[in-house]
Amino acid sequence: MENTKVVIVGASHGGHESAIELLQKYSNVDVTIYEAGDFVSFMSCGMELFLEDQVTSQDDVRNFKPDDIIKMGGNIYNNHEVTAIDADKKQVTVKNVIDGTSEAVDYDKLILSSGVTPRSLSLPGNDLANIYEMRGYDWATKIKAAMNNDAIQNVVVIGSGYIGIEATEAFTKAGKQVTLLDSMDRPLATYLDPEMTKYIEKELEANGVKLGMGVNITSYQGENGTVTAVEADGKQFPADLVICATGVIPNTDWLKGTLNLDQRGFIETDPYLRTNLPDVYAIGDALKPYNIPANQQMPIALATTARREAQYVVDHLFENQAAVPFAGVVGSSALSVFNLKFAATGLNSMTAKRANVNAQTNFYQDYLRPAYVPVKNGNLPVYVTITYNPLNHQILGGSVMSPYDVTAQGNVLALATSKKLTLEDLASADFFFQPGFDRQWSLLNLAAQSALGWQRF
Repeated sequence: MENTKVVIVGASHGGHESAIELLQKYSNVDVTIYEAGDFVSFMSCGMELFLEDQVTSQDDVRNFKPDDIIKMGGNIYNNHEVTAIDADKKQVTVKNVIDGTSEAVDYDKLILSSGVTPRSLSLPGNDLANIYEMRGYDWATKIKAAMNNDAIQNVVVIGSGYIGIEATEAFTKAGKQVTLLDSMDRPLATYLDPEMTKYIEKELEANGVKLGMGVNITSYQGENGTVTAVEADGKQFPADLVICATGVIPNTDWLKGTLNLDQRGFIETDPYLRTNLPDVYAIGDALKPYNIPANQQMPIALATTARREAQYVVDHLFENQAAVPFAGVVGSSALSVFNLKFAATGLNSMTAKRANVNAQTNFYQDYLRPAYVPVKNGNLPVYVTITYNPLNHQILGGSVMSPYDVTAQGNVLALATSKKLTLEDLASADFFFQPGFDRQWSLLNLAAQSALGWQRF
């Protein structure tokens, strides 16, 4: 009996997890990954660490090496782009991007992990040199060279999400003058509530970053084919280099007319991560997984999400009758912004409103340890938000932030959100106390008690 042929499109987190799960759990499968890029597989979330010389080498900033899959019995082909699906023949068309040749490859099961691509701004001057994106191995190489180029002094970063903040910090630490622009009225607006982002703004400005929030960017200006400025709201911001970090779009143009896509290009899936084509599944950033607190499908472009989806698909890939839907995710992430460190999970006031979810958010500020411990000995300020349903007090999300690393508390909020705990559950949860670390009531106890209106401890 022939082995089942499983083809995986894309070698990033979802593709990697699918391959290793298949090869570890089944003995009768032929697993092949096709990756359009040359380098397998650069971990863009580690780019800032690479730019700041905090990694062993650029080639180590990857999910895996091809040999890791080959040694397990799988196959992987870089520089091979899957360009079409023929569901009737159960074949994919694979193009060798080096020599331009194509071939038809059979599959029994097809897992799409095609991911996303950076969104560029269609502005006058967008063809000028020194307008960079911050994603992938090749861009990492170019950005690193720019950081070490003394001719580049003024850097404009467009977009104040995670990628934009990482670029801002890396170039600032490299001694460049950085201006951060965004059409949103505050940095990290989709991740944190205003009570948190005001501290982010102060931290950025304290480190010399110039902020232009809530601006309308209209063009790139240049001389001799190279960018010299970014124009926004009638002002020109000098730029020897521009980093465009304005979000991502699903890499699904090649699927139009074959798979069901929504208006934004995301792959439509059922609760079992199946597409409209038989034996074709989708995972990763190009689809909208079930969001537990929102109780609906929403984009969550995170490596953790892709890997959980991949594990689920592999576990249920050979079932005759789907019975257990994908449990969903809450969307948890963390970031440092110079001396501040934060973690966020689930919904906040902005994302809850976008999802039409009835929610309230409580902001809590305190110090990490008992009052008898001075700030100089590590008793630093901490900030917590908790978003919850005002009717039944179900926790829908939250965030923690401090100069001290309290990001692990974000995992507690993530668990509380995914398990649909209430404010009352969190307010009385049995956490440890030791004055070298926290308060008599732990930080999240106190934050939940604050949201409930209990008397301040």
